[in-house]
Amino acid sequence: MRFLRSLTLLCLPFGATPSVAEVPNVVTDIGPVQSLVAMVMGDLGAAQAIVPPEMSPHNFALRPSQARALDGADLLVWVGPELTPWMEKATAALSGEARHIRLLGVDGTTVLSYRDPIKAAEHGHDDHEDHDHADHDAHEGHDHEGHDHDAHDHEGHDHEEHDHEAHDAHDQEGHDTHHHEGTDPHAWLDPQNAVVWVGAIAESLSEVDPENADTYRANASDARAKLDQLTQEVAQQLGDQGKLGFVTFHDAFQYFENRFGLQSSGTVSLGDASQPSPARLARLRDAMEERGVACAFREPQFTDRLLNAASEGSAVTIAVIDPLGVNQEPGAGMYPAIIRAMAQAMADCAGQ
Repeated sequence: MRFLRSLTLLCLPFGATPSVAEVPNVVTDIGPVQSLVAMVMGDLGAAQAIVPPEMSPHNFALRPSQARALDGADLLVWVGPELTPWMEKATAALSGEARHIRLLGVDGTTVLSYRDPIKAAEHGHDDHEDHDHADHDAHEGHDHEGHDHDAHDHEGHDHEEHDHEAHDAHDQEGHDTHHHEGTDPHAWLDPQNAVVWVGAIAESLSEVDPENADTYRANASDARAKLDQLTQEVAQQLGDQGKLGFVTFHDAFQYFENRFGLQSSGTVSLGDASQPSPARLARLRDAMEERGVACAFREPQFTDRLLNAASEGSAVTIAVIDPLGVNQEPGAGMYPAIIRAMAQAMADCAGQ
């Protein structure tokens, strides 16, 4: 982008100045974050998401074209290394002028720890603690030197690439290969986190592009109002579904559950790259029977073979729930569409 700015100036007549300020080149990790950026940028520009929504971000392999997109970014907006551990190295490619926002570090973000939903349901409550970042350093989510290496340990993440199909193809000698601890990164599924984040995005864009600061802040204000309305709408739609029995392939949805008073009865896989043991599958089948589980939710980013195996022989309905928006149109409307689609899937489950 800096090269294009220089080229634009060279092509202008002597003494002329550009009539419109160049907007920042913004790159995000996933589609839902790109959507939040689109809400803030409005008609001024668009961000580029690195990970396609049909792929899991946890073990994504960065392609050269995507590495170049990162290299040319003025601003990177990402959830953090807890979601995309491979991107932390890639942030080293950002120029010294580039900024990035690690959203899990933004003040006011609700952050939850990983849990085992089966164990949590057995005890009648989630076995995690909520962490409010309001008392964290206000600059933790805004590293203006280009990258934030010490923000979080990569607890529970294997930094090597994994093929989920290959993992599902064989048994891992009776035990889970990954034990996820530390921060659960799926924080975008709480729309109140999105409310916090659009404000942080607007401030970072304003620092990079002060000429359009008023527009970014106005757009963020509008976005916060719409996201608050979305939260109220979904809360009303789901109502009192606290006893709704459902399971998912992996534990990606506790932020949504936590916000709307739901609780998973279990997951096939403990973590994002975890291979379940036969004992865990048996335990999940027992839990599904004991708790009258009505629905099992699969995700488009993962194979559903093991979920089918876990629910075989039961009356459980298998439906799709998508945290990344495979079938949603990219842009400002994508994030609300993801949350509404998840709520509708839960409501349909409850109505069976």
